[in-house]
Amino acid sequence: MTEVLERKTPEQLEKMRAAGLVVARTLELLRKSAVAGVSTAELDQIASENIKSEGAKPSFLGYNGYPATICTSVNEQIVHGIPSKNLILRDGDTISIDCGAIVDGWHGDSAITVLIGDVRPEVSKLAKVCADAMWAGIEQMRPGNRLTDVSHAIAKSIRNAGRYGIVREYGGHGIGTEMHMDPHVLNYGRPNRGPVLKPGVTLAIEPMVTLGSASVKVLPDDWTVVTKDNSWSAHTEHTVAVTDGAPRILTALD
Repeated sequence: MTEVLERKTPEQLEKMRAAGLVVARTLELLRKSAVAGVSTAELDQIASENIKSEGAKPSFLGYNGYPATICTSVNEQIVHGIPSKNLILRDGDTISIDCGAIVDGWHGDSAITVLIGDVRPEVSKLAKVCADAMWAGIEQMRPGNRLTDVSHAIAKSIRNAGRYGIVREYGGHGIGTEMHMDPHVLNYGRPNRGPVLKPGVTLAIEPMVTLGSASVKVLPDDWTVVTKDNSWSAHTEHTVAVTDGAPRILTALD
């Protein structure tokens, strides 16, 4: 039987948009705050205070035991890095900041990769390749397309940019009254497969790209995912809704 994706009503999408705006404003604050000399724990505190000040709740805190408000993944860390007072950002670093918020029971989820000071040109390009791939996937979120059209567009965008690793173990996901819902959104694959996209379907689109091998491992903290070859990585994400026309980015600023 063909999988049918959950569709949100216009009223439900507005609630998701409210959560998405909290995430967008928090990430914009964190983008400005992520500078050399700042610890990832300080960024977590900034996020916590901002989300709560807007009357929202952090999606990540306590999720399967996760101990922080945001994920802060530096350099070879791909995703799910735990903020720490001992991890101080340095000039030339990159950091992926993943943030989620809940408003009236509805989730928004987004991630950005921030370049700290003067980074190597290949690292700057990596961040752009990852962001471009996300937008290529989002562009396929139109009614009548199929789920793997998104996946294929992400991979094609990355491969057209050069030799990069496309992380296969992690990807995007459905989102709504839960942060992670069906379907899992691969960042690779053949097009024209899987369920049909219809207005009201909401997905978090999140490519993860490396400068080297796509092989990953999880650190002993049981959360932080890193590249096996210690190559640097980038990660971007937006929560997006299918509409009757162009995709609607629920976690973008107005």
